[in-house]
Amino acid sequence: MTSPTPRPRSRRVLDHSLLVLGAGALATGLGVLSLAPGISAASSHREAPLIAGDPRADNTDVYAFTSPDRSDTVTLAANWIPFEEPNGGPNFYQFADDARYNIKIDNTGDGNADVTYSWRFRTLTRDAGGQFLYNTGPVTSLNDPDLNIRQVYDLTVTTSRGTSTILRGAPVAPSNVGKASMPNYATLRSQAVRNVPRGGKAFAGQAEDPFFADLRVFDLLYGGDLSERGQDTLAGYNVNSVALQIPKKDLALRGNATRNPVVGIWSTTERRGAQVTDSRSGSARTGWKQISRLGNPLVNEVVVPLKYKDAFNTLNPSQDRTVQPVVDKVLDPILPKLIQKVYGVPAPKAPRKDLAEIYLTGICKACGPVKADLNAHRLNKDASLKKIVPAEELRLNMAVPPTAQPKRLGVLAGDLAGFPNGRRLADDVIDISLQAVEGAAQTGKLVPALAAGDKVDANEVPFGARFPYLALPHSKSVNSGPSGTRQSAMNPSHAAALGTAGVALLGLGGLRLRRRRATS
Repeated sequence: MTSPTPRPRSRRVLDHSLLVLGAGALATGLGVLSLAPGISAASSHREAPLIAGDPRADNTDVYAFTSPDRSDTVTLAANWIPFEEPNGGPNFYQFADDARYNIKIDNTGDGNADVTYSWRFRTLTRDAGGQFLYNTGPVTSLNDPDLNIRQVYDLTVTTSRGTSTILRGAPVAPSNVGKASMPNYATLRSQAVRNVPRGGKAFAGQAEDPFFADLRVFDLLYGGDLSERGQDTLAGYNVNSVALQIPKKDLALRGNATRNPVVGIWSTTERRGAQVTDSRSGSARTGWKQISRLGNPLVNEVVVPLKYKDAFNTLNPSQDRTVQPVVDKVLDPILPKLIQKVYGVPAPKAPRKDLAEIYLTGICKACGPVKADLNAHRLNKDASLKKIVPAEELRLNMAVPPTAQPKRLGVLAGDLAGFPNGRRLADDVIDISLQAVEGAAQTGKLVPALAAGDKVDANEVPFGARFPYLALPHSKSVNSGPSGTRQSAMNPSHAAALGTAGVALLGLGGLRLRRRRATS
């Protein structure tokens, strides 16, 4: 694949582009589907009808990249609960106690998980009968008695050898209530980072939403007026995140990341007893059922037709190739035709085997028209070629070293450590996907008419230099804007002092805002 010089502002309105991917998605007999009312099934910022009603189960994004400061490890991150308004009290944001959150790794290419990391959360309330507050005073540690509502989690790993627990009762970083309540949130974040056996790290808690894009594109592609681009719709919002930093050998086929560097990654949410047939049938089911799924970004939003969106997230990647209506939309996507109709940019001719290669098989010289060996499972020396199937997964070649100066357009800009080879936090997946859907991956040249993309080229705040790399969650109200004037000018020590004073004043009035020692 040739590596064109990126245009300075390449961010596109159509995140759709992105999903050229959807390709494999929906794979099962979609016809079967009619999830029971109230059950969510979707991923990536409310892209399917049912998931919009169940934000705690809604995957928003998945990231996978070689850790820039620990190149013998891979960092995996997955986010849930889209559009968390920072001032969303009094309950704020929690992982679901009745769900199981997973990050899955396929190292053989058969579309099934060979390694699964699972999180189960528990909510602990110190005083449920005498308080209504999330915290009852300034919180300075995760064990602070003023943190009235806490969460902890157990983390397990499942392989062919069985399931083992690698963390038990680990603390979750709480929602960032604000400066008065949490005067030094960075300290709380650092306390939530835990070491795991075999040289890894784990984190769970609130974070700033790392996805950046102008989602007004869904207003009929900005109403045909590209001057409307440039507003980061996600700016100022938070998400709930889990992250892992894992030695590469723990993910690789046969534990050998040198011979077998390619892995496929996706996240899922499961609930017990979810029905995946028409609720009128009366055939209730028990056990864990997958209700949300996410690998590559924006697949369900942009590629999968409305009829199949809810079904897509109940499927395992091994099933994707069996759902012909969705495969058809990968080979002959809707988005390029829409762009041609609205903006006059010619749609590449179908069938789009380049898109199927990018999203369903991985990129390799023997896989399709994109002539480069990058991240297809067939590049693993110990993989059985007969077992490899087309499947929608976020694929990462762990042998590609991290880039000293990452380029936001990733592979299209010659930076092979970026999307679609895995996904880093700063990768501009909207602009990359737009160019890919217009044929840039195959031609090696950016489409000039769409070079400015959505004009949102970076996150509104910088990411961290150390695990978990995610930015700290916002505490300022989104409705004042990330650069608004409503943010308090007081410094953290003043905020803490006022918070303490407020507690004391309320205490004088007979309302004791301290926890009752009887509960925990």
